Amino acid sequence: MALFASGLVLLCLLLASPGWLQLAGMSPAWAVLWLLPWSVVEGPLAGALAGIAVGLLFDALQGSNLTSVPMLALLGFWWGQFLAARRPLERSTTLGLLALIGTLLLNGSYALQLHLRGEVNAAAWHITFAQTLLTALVAPLICSLQVLLWRRISSRYER
Repeated sequence: MALFASGLVLLCLLLASPGWLQLAGMSPAWAVLWLLPWSVVEGPLAGALAGIAVGLLFDALQGSNLTSVPMLALLGFWWGQFLAARRPLERSTTLGLLALIGTLLLNGSYALQLHLRGEVNAAAWHITFAQTLLTALVAPLICSLQVLLWRRISSRYER
């Protein structure tokens, strides 16, 4: 139930990102901000599956012929590896750094797809830097709160 509710919140944020939470007209990478805490708490398989689901949702809403599914699935799998870490990943600066790397990789996958098609878009760098910076700035707060929420809800952490 909590997954469904958080998915609805993600959908609302994708559709109507608050204007005060934008930088140069770009909103944070909401898919990254949702997928990172989910993967860290639930593990690599659940992270990859969630990455595929979020990628399909995001691609359907985006309406372009660029896809985010492979990169979000890889990010979900990679971030899920932190479940088995010796110490639980909960430091907000680490979550911010992982969100920064994830946003760069996601936007880099878009740039690679454009490059393979022979299209050159100078605005892609502007979008990448604005979205990466904004995502990295809000990730420590948003992801830390979500990690705490997911750990409370997850059956894996019940004693």
